[in-house]
Amino acid sequence: MAGVGLPQAEEKTDLNAGHGHRERLRRRLLDGGAEALADYEVLEFLLFAGMRQGDTKPIAKALLKEFGSLANVLNADPAALKQVKGIGEASAAALKGVSVAARRMARSEVKDRPILGSWQALIDYLTIDMAHLTVERVRILYLDTRNHLILDHHLTDGSIDEAAIHPREVIRKAMDVGASAIIIVHNHPSGDPSPSRADIQITNRIAEAGRLMGVTLHDHVIIGRSDHVSLRSKGLI
Repeated sequence: MAGVGLPQAEEKTDLNAGHGHRERLRRRLLDGGAEALADYEVLEFLLFAGMRQGDTKPIAKALLKEFGSLANVLNADPAALKQVKGIGEASAAALKGVSVAARRMARSEVKDRPILGSWQALIDYLTIDMAHLTVERVRILYLDTRNHLILDHHLTDGSIDEAAIHPREVIRKAMDVGASAIIIVHNHPSGDPSPSRADIQITNRIAEAGRLMGVTLHDHVIIGRSDHVSLRSKGLI
């Protein structure tokens, strides 16, 4: 009988130890702030929401190994997350929820503010939203006369050229929503935000179309993996 009871006692000790580890992580996070935890410990903590019991450290480290960074994990598709052993629906949802919350927080920093006066907040928002995309995405930000955001329009996915972007359609949309200015935004999945010849050409065509209709092209921003380029700041507009 004593031999039968031993595994139960060991299991109880393991659960208590796991609970103690979770409590220590929680206390370090609350007392120490953003830099109190390593990246894998941040993931451990986030995984607590989807795993009520058990050791989340090996799963957190497996996620970092698979995706390369904390940011890549949080931006990963839920289906890809669930390919990692130990990640189920609840855990994938917990990680996805953090990504959604980060985007909402960043967007709130630019909403109802003059975009040109909140430039760094805009770049932060765009970086969070686009830097880790695996496809090239083009967006047009439509602004009113006070440079407040009217519409953040997802125009297309794919290479940025006139086959994908029709300058007249971009400007016609501005007329439809009552915009007086626009900002073009797209990302480079390669991570390098340096503008290509096609980037510069389409920018000039849209700028010219806008001038004819009284719509100002403020900038064309290219988002890379860890940096961005403003074509206006480079003198290309």
